[in-house]
Amino acid sequence: MRVLLTGSSGWLGRYLVPLLRQYGHTVTGLDVVPGAWTQVIGTVADRALIDRTMAEHGIEVIIHSGALHKPDIIRYPRQAFIDVNVSGTLNLIEAAVAAGNDRFLFTSTTSLMVRAEVRAGAGDTGAWWMDEDFGPLEPRNIYGITKLAAEQACRLVHREHGINVAILRTGRFFPEDDDTHAVPSGPNLKANEMLHRRLTVEDAASAHLAALEAAPTIGCDTFILSAPPPFARDDAEELARDARAVIARAHPDAAELYAAAGWVLPETIDRVYDPSHAAHRFGWRARSDFASVLAALREGSALPFAHDPAYTSPIVAQEREACTS
Repeated sequence: MRVLLTGSSGWLGRYLVPLLRQYGHTVTGLDVVPGAWTQVIGTVADRALIDRTMAEHGIEVIIHSGALHKPDIIRYPRQAFIDVNVSGTLNLIEAAVAAGNDRFLFTSTTSLMVRAEVRAGAGDTGAWWMDEDFGPLEPRNIYGITKLAAEQACRLVHREHGINVAILRTGRFFPEDDDTHAVPSGPNLKANEMLHRRLTVEDAASAHLAALEAAPTIGCDTFILSAPPPFARDDAEELARDARAVIARAHPDAAELYAAAGWVLPETIDRVYDPSHAAHRFGWRARSDFASVLAALREGSALPFAHDPAYTSPIVAQEREACTS
């Protein structure tokens, strides 16, 4: 198929474009900054640009992964988030309908599920078990608010026109350090997150490919993307008070392997993202999980996730270059 991928210069695009091409798809990348996989420079807020791109490249399906993200909050006004994340999404899905496309993929975020009380810690019954039915949804910042609004716009267009829509709420897969957690940090933090809220960028890309192929059978549905947790919902109460005991039952050598690496396991876990719906609906399961982390530690091989504290998004890199030139 002829695919339009927004956000093609970003971290996900770096992995998703080659994967799509490997499976025979022709990909046109659209982004506000240049990149190895980007042919069209511009913003999704520009409907005329989108219409031209659709026509000139004969686009048959759109994967919309471009957005302003949480780190952009300090750099852009709220209106910019509305223009890009909401109006841009509406521009794209309406263009897809006008072009006769039968499917639309929207890369959303689990961040919009983290309301204030989730952010504050575990609930009365233990760790929050967060699947697609989790609610109420009360995003805590403009990023989450606009991503939720964009999801609702996709659902509206589906109801009105019948276009198949897969909404993919991705867990964390960024390579840089976390901007809010200092201890533990770096690879240790990412390894811990593979227990309950992270996936690799390669798995994020494979989920988009699987959803693309299955979209005609989906109708309109939402999916959480994360590495499968080694826990059950019944573990929620214990996770909130003694996560290490739960981890030890699933992985008896985890504490020893962590100690050898100079790492620490989480004492408590306050939320767990459940990706099982994606497995049930379109057969996707992350290839890398916490067991993969332990295998790497055991074997002395490369960790399954990327860690690059120096990574900056292409748009930030471009702004810094402009300031120094």
